[in-house]
Amino acid sequence: MTRQGIIAIGRVDGSAAVEAEEAFKLVYGDVFAEPPYGETADDVAAAFRRFPVQARHSTFRAVMARTSEGEPIAMAYGYPLGPETVWWDELTEPVPDDMRCEDGHRTFGLMELAVRGPWRGQGIARRLHEMLLDGIGAERVLLNVHPAAEAASAAYRAWGYRKIGEARPRGEGADLHDVMLLDLR
Repeated sequence: MTRQGIIAIGRVDGSAAVEAEEAFKLVYGDVFAEPPYGETADDVAAAFRRFPVQARHSTFRAVMARTSEGEPIAMAYGYPLGPETVWWDELTEPVPDDMRCEDGHRTFGLMELAVRGPWRGQGIARRLHEMLLDGIGAERVLLNVHPAAEAASAAYRAWGYRKIGEARPRGEGADLHDVMLLDLR
Protein backbone atom coordinates (compact mmCIF):
# COMPACT_ATOMS: atom_id res chain seq x y z
CA MET A 1 0.00 0.00 0.00
CA THR A 2 1.46 3.33 -0.98
CA ARG A 3 0.79 6.64 0.67
CA GLN A 4 -1.45 8.92 -1.30
CA GLY A 5 -2.23 12.55 -0.71
CA ILE A 6 -5.10 13.34 1.63
CA ILE A 7 -7.84 15.21 -0.12
CA ALA A 8 -10.23 15.66 2.77
CA ILE A 9 -10.91 15.23 6.43
CA GLY A 10 -14.57 15.95 6.81
CA ARG A 11 -17.25 15.79 9.46
CA VAL A 12 -20.41 13.79 8.79
CA ASP A 13 -23.69 13.38 10.61
CA GLY A 14 -25.34 10.07 11.43
CA SER A 15 -27.20 9.53 8.18
CA ALA A 16 -24.10 10.27 6.10
CA ALA A 17 -22.05 7.97 8.35
CA VAL A 18 -24.53 5.13 7.78
CA GLU A 19 -24.24 5.71 4.03
CA ALA A 20 -20.44 5.51 4.41
CA GLU A 21 -20.55 2.51 6.75
CA GLU A 22 -18.33 0.38 4.49
CA ALA A 23 -15.59 3.03 4.69
CA PHE A 24 -15.83 3.14 8.49
CA LYS A 25 -15.81 -0.67 8.58
CA LEU A 26 -12.71 -0.83 6.34
CA VAL A 27 -10.71 1.48 8.62
CA TYR A 28 -11.96 -0.24 11.77
CA GLY A 29 -11.24 -3.71 10.39
CA ASP A 30 -7.68 -2.83 9.31
CA VAL A 31 -6.74 -1.10 12.55
CA PHE A 32 -8.36 -3.42 15.06
CA ALA A 33 -7.10 -6.61 13.38
CA GLU A 34 -3.63 -5.54 14.54
CA PRO A 35 -2.19 -6.36 17.97
CA PRO A 36 -3.14 -5.83 20.72
CA TYR A 37 -6.73 -6.09 19.52
CA GLY A 38 -6.63 -9.04 17.14
CA GLU A 39 -10.23 -8.56 16.06
CA THR A 40 -11.58 -10.98 13.49
CA ALA A 41 -14.07 -10.41 10.68
CA ASP A 42 -16.77 -11.68 13.08
CA ASP A 43 -15.71 -9.08 15.69
CA VAL A 44 -15.89 -6.31 13.08
CA ALA A 45 -19.33 -7.51 11.97
CA ALA A 46 -20.52 -7.50 15.59
CA ALA A 47 -19.18 -3.98 16.16
CA PHE A 48 -20.93 -2.72 13.07
CA ARG A 49 -24.28 -4.21 14.02
CA ARG A 50 -24.25 -1.43 16.65
CA PHE A 51 -23.06 1.29 14.26
CA PRO A 52 -26.45 2.21 12.68
CA VAL A 53 -28.00 2.40 16.16
CA GLN A 54 -25.19 4.64 17.38
CA ALA A 55 -25.43 6.80 14.26
CA ARG A 56 -29.16 7.36 14.85
CA HIS A 57 -28.42 9.43 17.96
CA SER A 58 -29.37 12.97 17.03
CA THR A 59 -26.06 14.19 18.47
CA PHE A 60 -23.88 11.59 16.72
CA ARG A 61 -20.92 13.01 14.89
CA ALA A 62 -18.12 11.46 12.90
CA VAL A 63 -15.10 12.42 10.85
CA MET A 64 -13.48 10.55 7.98
CA ALA A 65 -10.13 11.10 6.25
CA ARG A 66 -9.69 9.96 2.65
CA THR A 67 -6.87 10.03 0.13
CA SER A 68 -7.14 12.04 -3.05
CA GLU A 69 -8.28 8.78 -4.70
CA GLY A 70 -11.12 8.45 -2.16
CA GLU A 71 -9.60 5.62 -0.12
CA PRO A 72 -10.67 5.82 3.55
CA ILE A 73 -7.62 6.07 5.80
CA ALA A 74 -8.89 7.23 9.20
CA MET A 75 -12.09 7.77 11.13
CA ALA A 76 -13.47 8.81 14.49
CA TYR A 77 -16.98 8.95 15.90
CA GLY A 78 -19.01 9.33 19.06
CA TYR A 79 -21.90 11.11 20.73
CA PRO A 80 -22.82 12.62 24.11
CA LEU A 81 -23.67 10.09 26.79
CA GLY A 82 -27.26 10.02 27.98
CA PRO A 83 -28.56 9.44 31.51
CA GLU A 84 -29.05 5.73 30.78
CA THR A 85 -25.47 5.06 29.59
CA VAL A 86 -23.86 1.84 30.78
CA TRP A 87 -20.35 3.19 30.20
CA TRP A 88 -19.82 3.91 33.90
CA ASP A 89 -21.17 0.48 34.89
CA GLU A 90 -18.38 -1.25 32.96
CA LEU A 91 -15.65 0.14 35.23
CA THR A 92 -14.03 -2.46 37.46
CA GLU A 93 -14.06 -0.01 40.40
CA PRO A 94 -16.92 2.43 40.99
CA VAL A 95 -16.39 6.16 40.60
CA PRO A 96 -18.16 8.84 42.66
CA ASP A 97 -21.79 9.53 41.76
CA ASP A 98 -21.01 13.14 40.79
CA MET A 99 -18.52 11.84 38.20
CA ARG A 100 -20.94 9.35 36.61
CA CYS A 101 -23.94 11.69 36.42
CA GLU A 102 -24.92 12.16 32.75
CA ASP A 103 -27.56 14.38 31.17
CA GLY A 104 -26.99 13.92 27.43
CA HIS A 105 -24.74 16.99 27.20
CA ARG A 106 -22.07 16.72 29.90
CA THR A 107 -19.85 13.98 28.46
CA PHE A 108 -18.98 13.20 24.86
CA GLY A 109 -18.28 9.49 24.41
CA LEU A 110 -15.48 8.98 21.90
CA MET A 111 -16.43 5.54 20.59
CA GLU A 112 -13.67 5.04 18.02
CA LEU A 113 -10.64 6.82 16.62
CA ALA A 114 -8.47 4.88 14.19
CA VAL A 115 -5.81 5.60 11.56
CA ARG A 116 -4.67 2.90 9.15
CA GLY A 117 -1.00 1.93 9.45
CA PRO A 118 0.55 3.58 6.40
CA TRP A 119 -0.84 6.99 7.40
CA ARG A 120 0.17 7.03 11.07
CA GLY A 121 2.67 9.52 12.42
CA GLN A 122 1.42 12.40 10.27
CA GLY A 123 -0.85 14.13 12.79
CA ILE A 124 -4.04 12.74 11.22
CA ALA A 125 -5.36 11.35 14.52
CA ARG A 126 -4.95 14.74 16.21
CA ARG A 127 -6.70 16.50 13.33
CA LEU A 128 -9.60 14.01 13.44
CA HIS A 129 -9.85 14.42 17.22
CA GLU A 130 -9.90 18.22 17.00
CA MET A 131 -12.47 18.26 14.20
CA LEU A 132 -14.71 15.74 15.96
CA LEU A 133 -14.73 17.71 19.22
CA ASP A 134 -14.94 21.20 17.69
CA GLY A 135 -18.08 22.90 19.00
CA ILE A 136 -19.50 19.90 20.92
CA GLY A 137 -20.31 21.98 24.00
CA ALA A 138 -19.55 19.11 26.40
CA GLU A 139 -17.63 19.50 29.66
CA ARG A 140 -15.53 16.42 29.02
CA VAL A 141 -14.71 13.49 26.73
CA LEU A 142 -14.64 9.85 27.81
CA LEU A 143 -12.98 6.96 25.96
CA ASN A 144 -11.61 3.45 26.42
CA VAL A 145 -8.17 2.46 25.13
CA HIS A 146 -6.38 -0.87 25.28
CA PRO A 147 -3.39 -0.34 27.62
CA ALA A 148 -1.11 -2.27 25.24
CA ALA A 149 -1.95 0.22 22.46
CA GLU A 150 0.97 2.34 23.60
CA ALA A 151 0.97 4.88 20.77
CA ALA A 152 -2.75 5.57 21.18
CA SER A 153 -2.43 5.85 24.97
CA ALA A 154 0.53 8.21 24.63
CA ALA A 155 -1.37 10.38 22.13
CA TYR A 156 -4.38 10.64 24.42
CA ARG A 157 -2.17 11.59 27.38
CA ALA A 158 -0.41 14.21 25.21
CA TRP A 159 -3.83 15.63 24.32
CA GLY A 160 -4.69 16.03 28.03
CA TYR A 161 -6.56 12.81 28.85
CA ARG A 162 -6.05 11.13 32.22
CA LYS A 163 -6.79 7.57 33.27
CA ILE A 164 -9.70 7.33 35.69
CA GLY A 165 -10.11 3.56 35.85
CA GLU A 166 -10.34 0.30 33.96
CA ALA A 167 -13.25 -1.40 32.22
CA ARG A 168 -14.18 -4.53 30.29
CA PRO A 169 -16.12 -2.79 27.52
CA ARG A 170 -17.27 -5.95 25.75
CA GLY A 171 -18.21 -8.06 28.73
CA GLU A 172 -16.67 -11.01 30.55
CA GLY A 173 -13.46 -12.38 29.13
CA ALA A 174 -12.61 -9.21 27.19
CA ASP A 175 -9.31 -7.45 27.80
CA LEU A 176 -9.30 -4.69 30.37
CA HIS A 177 -9.20 -1.23 28.82
CA ASP A 178 -8.05 2.02 30.39
CA VAL A 179 -10.88 4.51 30.79
CA MET A 180 -9.62 8.01 30.07
CA LEU A 181 -11.21 11.41 30.61
CA LEU A 182 -10.43 14.77 29.01
CA ASP A 183 -11.69 17.85 30.85
CA LEU A 184 -12.76 20.51 28.32
CA ARG A 185 -13.58 23.25 30.83
